[in-house]
Amino acid sequence: MVTDTIADYLTRIRNASRAGHRVVDIPSSNVKKEITKILFDQGYILSYKFEQDKVQGSIKIALKYNKVTKEPVIKKLQRVSKPGLRKYVGKQDLPRVLNGLGVAIVSTSHGVMTSKQAQDENVGGEVLCYVY
Repeated sequence: MVTDTIADYLTRIRNASRAGHRVVDIPSSNVKKEITKILFDQGYILSYKFEQDKVQGSIKIALKYNKVTKEPVIKKLQRVSKPGLRKYVGKQDLPRVLNGLGVAIVSTSHGVMTSKQAQDENVGGEVLCYVY
C-alpha cells in the first residue's frame, strides 16, 4: 500500500524516463492531474491523457526526450513536502529552482500551481516538488 501517492507519481515518471519508456501509466487523482497539466504547460512532458476506465481512472503520460542526445527532458524530480514533514511557505518565501530555470509546484488555497503563478497571485502554500 502506497501512503505517499505524489511520491509514487514522481517515482514512476523518474523510473520510466531513465528506462527510456515513451509512455507511463499512473493511477489518477485530482492532485496528480493538476501536476500533470503543469508539467505539460512547462514543456517537461510531450502529452497526457486522462482515462476514466475504473473507479479511480489512470493518467497516460508521453515522456519527452531530447531529439539529438535521446536524454530525458526531466533531469530531476524531487519531492519536498512529505507526509512525515510538511513544508509550507508564505508568499514572500516561495522557492526558485535553479535560479528560475526549474519549476517548484505548490499546492495553495487557489489550487495547484507553479511558484511563479503563486507569487503573481500573492499566495503561499505547501511545496509539493521541484522539477528541472
